Amino acid sequence: MSRRRLLGISGALGVVAAGGLSTAAALSRRPAMTGAVLRSAVPLPPAYQVPLPVPPVLSGADRYDVVQRVVDQEILPGVRTRLWTYGGTFPGPTFETRRGRPITVAHRNELPVPSVVHLHGGRTPAASDGYPTDLVLPAGWNDMGHGMHDPRAVPSEVTRVYTYPLDQRPAMLWYHDHRMDFTAPAVWRGLAGMHIVRDDAEDALGLPAGVHELPLLIADRAFAADGSLDYPSIDPSLMMRPGVEETYVAGVLGDVVLVNGAPWPVHEVDAVRYRLRILNASNARHYDLEAVLDDGRRLDLVQIGADQGLLRAPVTHRNLPIAPAERYDVILDFGRIPVGARVRIVNRLGSGRTRDVLAFHVVRKAVDPSRIPDVLSDDLPEWKREDAVRVRDFSFRAGRMGDGHGWLIGGQPFAPDRTDVTTRLGDVEIWRLVADVHHPVHLHLAGFRILSRGGGDPLPHDAGLKDTVSLRPGESAELITRFDGYRGRYLFHCHNAEHEDMGMMANLEVV
Repeated sequence: MSRRRLLGISGALGVVAAGGLSTAAALSRRPAMTGAVLRSAVPLPPAYQVPLPVPPVLSGADRYDVVQRVVDQEILPGVRTRLWTYGGTFPGPTFETRRGRPITVAHRNELPVPSVVHLHGGRTPAASDGYPTDLVLPAGWNDMGHGMHDPRAVPSEVTRVYTYPLDQRPAMLWYHDHRMDFTAPAVWRGLAGMHIVRDDAEDALGLPAGVHELPLLIADRAFAADGSLDYPSIDPSLMMRPGVEETYVAGVLGDVVLVNGAPWPVHEVDAVRYRLRILNASNARHYDLEAVLDDGRRLDLVQIGADQGLLRAPVTHRNLPIAPAERYDVILDFGRIPVGARVRIVNRLGSGRTRDVLAFHVVRKAVDPSRIPDVLSDDLPEWKREDAVRVRDFSFRAGRMGDGHGWLIGGQPFAPDRTDVTTRLGDVEIWRLVADVHHPVHLHLAGFRILSRGGGDPLPHDAGLKDTVSLRPGESAELITRFDGYRGRYLFHCHNAEHEDMGMMANLEVV
């Protein structure tokens, strides 16, 4: 297989040949996307016709029971699609929890294959973090081969209880399947949901709340002629042989944009401020979002939070790039929009149908009690370069894996029985990352701040505490973090889910 075919993009190889250009040079030459588009074979509905669903909410309890099961759900109008779900819906239910109030979630696996649950962004003990070989085995599962080469694996039969202390800043987290080698197709089939952590200090800020706060899970998909989800797995049963067809090894891009499980939906809104909790739950697709009126005017997107919670102060954008697994907390003000007008959220990186995302239809005037404070949070960490006890370097690149091609960190594919990084609990470190093509890099357990990109300043949307950084082709970035919370085995990896399944993951041991 040629490297150009492996990457599935045009123009990227010139960017990465030097091993890491400046941000300006990379931006001037970078392709819009890494991956290949999978085209739907079923007729697709027009945009902005389907109402925006809001996932069911679970709150107020100390223990929850979730059944992972197969259901048929209407996604495209008039068409039933088979899904793998948490609790029978896609997305799964949204957990609403309180900072410092621990919960347990018992996941029962009634799917045809093993599963693993990872609370992405959670400050979670290692036993509940969702390590890829800590499988939840379905009833009657007799094949113990896949994932069982890990001597530290702790599988569970049918049900596993995950414990989440939630001793962390309020933020929108999300949960998804994290099974070894099969994360991408499992998430594609529906195993994803949102989790919001709140606290009293945030509640007192006066931000838009109630019906004026919307969680938005954005995910692209493709549909076969019979309405089923199409995905180019080598082994469609997801039993033993991981990977995708050759064309798609750089990432699978769908041609249908779903928001909360609906294609290009529309939502009726009051003429007031709304808080949009935006998650990119796509496997590989990047978005660059902007809010546009039908007359072409653009509205401000006021960012108030990032992956790991509120910023210190609001940052105003006209467009907001978001990579897989990133989250942004944004205020969109409809207060001056006339009743009857429409505001579209569009994707500047898309073309054709993937340029559309969702729309808001302003239907009534209303009193707006909300506000956007000048100071949002005073509890962001103040780590400085001189605090770091060590600096580490990591490359994220395509390479050989066994007798084929894969995606590597530091020239090595993932091996669960190998420790790649060992750090001491409480240590502050600087990590320097460099990419060949697009790689959204996620660090488990610890949030981080972005210190630089390409040797220059961070970008405006890099503000705040994050757990995923979007590296663009040829780009380098520096992160600073403190490994506190818990000892144990954790991960860092690319959150292009196809890259992750094909080796781009590494072990982090906190001791």
